[in-house]
Amino acid sequence: MPLLHFHVVEGRSDAEIKAMLDAAHEAMLEVFEVPRGDRYQIVSEHRKTHMIVEDTGLDIPRTDRMLVLQMFSRPRGEAKNAAFYRRLTERLERDCGIVPSDVMVSVVENEDAHWSFGHGRAQFLTGEL
Repeated sequence: MPLLHFHVVEGRSDAEIKAMLDAAHEAMLEVFEVPRGDRYQIVSEHRKTHMIVEDTGLDIPRTDRMLVLQMFSRPRGEAKNAAFYRRLTERLERDCGIVPSDVMVSVVENEDAHWSFGHGRAQFLTGEL
């Protein structure tokens, strides 16, 4: 159920984008144990000059392969989020060649009432999910 919104510098091939999305979904399956068909992913591509992702004084190097992932989700807890960050970067590096220093993640937590999957209903509240 998490909604993943990837922000990347334009220029990746369709195959690279698919590998990135697949790697993130596999990390979600492993850590959050969501159903395999629970997949909501969006990719926004930006010109290099439209993405400024600095290191906040942590001395983290960035390249043009950086990505910023905004994850909108019900609360998962600190331990699960931390495990997801680790597993995500492991999979992205292994499957896509994206180094961990090029991955930034921000989690936006929300509650059941903040989700509608269609038909104008809040499925978590109606019991449909």
